[in-house]
Amino acid sequence: MYKKQTNRQLTIYDFDQPLGLTMNPENRWVKKADSIPWSVIEDKYAALF
Repeated sequence: MYKKQTNRQLTIYDFDQPLGLTMNPENRWVKKADSIPWSVIEDKYAALF
């Protein structure tokens, strides 16, 4: 059974990388992840359970 989490998902910028590396905000996958409305998707998914 799926239970909606009350805390928010880590963003790609919050994810700690080894050696202090950071994600390039111009990366196409970073841009794509930023454009997806994750909370809306989760709300619709949670409604199925």
